[in-house]
Amino acid sequence: MIDFVLSFFDLPTVVTFLFALSAFAAVLSFVSPMLESDALKSRMKEVSLERNKLRDRQRAQLGSNQSRLREVQGTGVTNRVVETLNLRRVFEPEASREMLRQAGLRSERHLVLYLAARFASPILLGLVAFIYSSTIFVDILTPPMRIVVAVVAVLIGNYLPVVLVKNMIIRRQDSIRRAWPDALDLMLICVESGMAIEPAMQRVAREIGPISVPLAEEMTLTVAELAYLQERRKAFENLAKRTGLPTVKAVTTSFIQAERYGTPLGTALRVLAQENRDARMSEAERKAAALPPKLTVPMMLFFLPVIFVVILGPSVFQVMKMMGD
Repeated sequence: MIDFVLSFFDLPTVVTFLFALSAFAAVLSFVSPMLESDALKSRMKEVSLERNKLRDRQRAQLGSNQSRLREVQGTGVTNRVVETLNLRRVFEPEASREMLRQAGLRSERHLVLYLAARFASPILLGLVAFIYSSTIFVDILTPPMRIVVAVVAVLIGNYLPVVLVKNMIIRRQDSIRRAWPDALDLMLICVESGMAIEPAMQRVAREIGPISVPLAEEMTLTVAELAYLQERRKAFENLAKRTGLPTVKAVTTSFIQAERYGTPLGTALRVLAQENRDARMSEAERKAAALPPKLTVPMMLFFLPVIFVVILGPSVFQVMKMMGD
């Protein structure tokens, strides 16, 4: 058995394994672009569905349709659990819905799944931790330690859905923040060329899509709200709420003021675009200034030992040879 295990560490076997791994990596790098889905196309399809729902909702409010047009909730197990335990009141549905919208999850089904996860994840993680600590680690953990492990798992399960959603929000905001100055420049060009705000945002959303899918999605949804909401101010406020970024809120405030008082939008966009470019440059300079301290520890752990080996290695071998003679 030992000889069989040691045969895997022979030089020919290791070289063959490395060549096979390299070939697999080459094939994977060649095939992976073909397997990627078009994120922009799928997200724009979801936005178009949201636009249809918004249009139907507005028709209902105007009296053309008296039926309830909020998205029909699921009738599955999760929905029954949420309604039976009244989780909407326990976990503050409006705050949860606002957070899910910032993460790009606007469906009522997403809210139901999130509330059910908030309820089920502490129980499941607590049970799994208690079972594992009582069976597999029964000889290591004492009964009080098992209870502590179960309580810690319950606490982790309580915050796990929130942490996951907030991570989605952070990634989405980072994507929007990186592309927002470019979007403002494009919007300034469109507005100064004589385009209204709706076609300008629609054109910018189409152009900015390859760079930031979330930003293109939000701008397209804003165009739909401008077309169907009775108060155009509400559409701009919704854009600021869905993104949760101060830079976007400043631009939407300028849009609202331009709509209300008739102030020139091109001048405001020019100033805001310059401020966002300066802020992006300042952020890049801050990250560049923070790079040398971050590289200190990797340099000490990985580069300096190698340099010492390269410099002192020949001398050490020479001394060992002299001592051997």
